[in-house]
Amino acid sequence: MDSSDIISMPYLVMIVTATIIGTLARALTIKQDYRQYPSHPNGYLIHFVTGALAAALGAFIIPTLMTENFVAVTFLSLAIQQFREVRKTERDSLRDLEETEYTIRGDSYIDGIAKTFEARNYFALLVAFATSVTMQLLNLSDWIEIVAGTLIGLLVFVLLRRFTKGKQVKDIATITQGEIEIKGSELYVDGLFVTNAAGEEEAKKFFSEEGIAAVIHPREPHLRIVLEHFGQRQAVLFEATRAIGKKRYCFQNLMDGRVIIVLVPIVHNFDLLKETILNTPLLESVKKTHRLLNASVVGGKNK
Repeated sequence: MDSSDIISMPYLVMIVTATIIGTLARALTIKQDYRQYPSHPNGYLIHFVTGALAAALGAFIIPTLMTENFVAVTFLSLAIQQFREVRKTERDSLRDLEETEYTIRGDSYIDGIAKTFEARNYFALLVAFATSVTMQLLNLSDWIEIVAGTLIGLLVFVLLRRFTKGKQVKDIATITQGEIEIKGSELYVDGLFVTNAAGEEEAKKFFSEEGIAAVIHPREPHLRIVLEHFGQRQAVLFEATRAIGKKRYCFQNLMDGRVIIVLVPIVHNFDLLKETILNTPLLESVKKTHRLLNASVVGGKNK
């Protein structure tokens, strides 16, 4: 083997350190993904391995550029494109599971999950890249470079985490427990009509004895745009039934700006239901920045 083909010790230290820090960054986000990605050991393994590969790619960028190994740089660019395939695979996998859940996630929720899955790999890549750049620029002793690279890598991770952190239902709404009342075949929650499909005696018994209702109140009138979006309501319903189960029925209706969820759960625990709904993420496809809306345009008078 030609000596020029051997990675020098400084570059080896840089690659190993950056890969470890990038992989650590990915590992720190796996727990947050648990609610969205169901399989425990297999899901963790997939996330960890793909994150480690992404970190390795980020760690190799600087050494390949410094050694003018442009063929390797081209290979890295092609490898990065494969992360989009990871996103597609995750989307297809979640869609295949739709028929096996208590309620479906919906296309909007699945698309958001798949994007998150892809973006977290870029976390690892960028953190590893920042670590290796720092170590290359310092050109000091190995230990100083390792400590400085680690600190900068973790700082980049914190900034990326804060920048990409999405909002949850608790940021735009509050939840109260609704009182279920059945009049004939009609079901009411806090005096608001929900459905007229409770005419069967079995249904009446289910709801009167085991039913549970959550009423979601938007904090501001314009936030109804998000809460009343079908994809967002479907995501909330999915997380709710996944947390406490669903024996039979679930209904949703909109009345007076409030979103009402009524179901007969397997685990009758309103506190768990409330916490689950509040922690449901707001979908990127429905979020709007209210302050950017031009009232004159909305009113039809474009100035």
